[in-house]
Amino acid sequence: VVRSMTTDEAAQEGFRWSLTLISKTLVRTILEGSTIVMQAINTNQEKSLVKAISVSPRGKRAMELLNITVGTQSISPLYWAIESGSLVTAHAMINDLLTIRADRDNYYYGYDDLFKRHPEIIHRLCADATNLLWPLLDGLIWRSRVVVAGQRRVNYYVKHLMQDGEGKMNKALEWLAENKDPKIICHPAVVMVSDVLWGQLANKYF
Repeated sequence: VVRSMTTDEAAQEGFRWSLTLISKTLVRTILEGSTIVMQAINTNQEKSLVKAISVSPRGKRAMELLNITVGTQSISPLYWAIESGSLVTAHAMINDLLTIRADRDNYYYGYDDLFKRHPEIIHRLCADATNLLWPLLDGLIWRSRVVVAGQRRVNYYVKHLMQDGEGKMNKALEWLAENKDPKIICHPAVVMVSDVLWGQLANKYF
């Protein structure tokens, strides 16, 4: 095709070199980025994701879902799943990240890792995958199995919904309000955030 457009040998050689470089880059990206997690994302099946991540140690499990390195680039499997439309897999990844696990020495919970890697995760889900907001917010709440006098203990892990990594006010509540979903804005985790911000900060200025 190039030969039919030009007789310049330098131009033809330059075009061939460019195609070779692009093909080598693509092959390298596929080979280095083709982890078992990424392969599971391509299937968009929860069972494939669970099987792929089950071999990872508890301490490294979260980063397997949040960060892989391809050459000099860092890719998030979670965001890759959202961008490619593999929302079943993305849902399973969020559930796995926000499941509390333990061994004899430590507890493991991917909450901090998730918001450290993706501080704007709420905004991203509001824009591209609103059906994943509820599972994410559910994962920020721990409920005890023990019932005492008709009540049970509940822990809310909502620090990152109030404060960003720089210690400033997080925009999560603003993003959720702009999303205009009445069900999401009434989620217990969101209600807790708004009540704390109002009761301990905002109402002092009114």
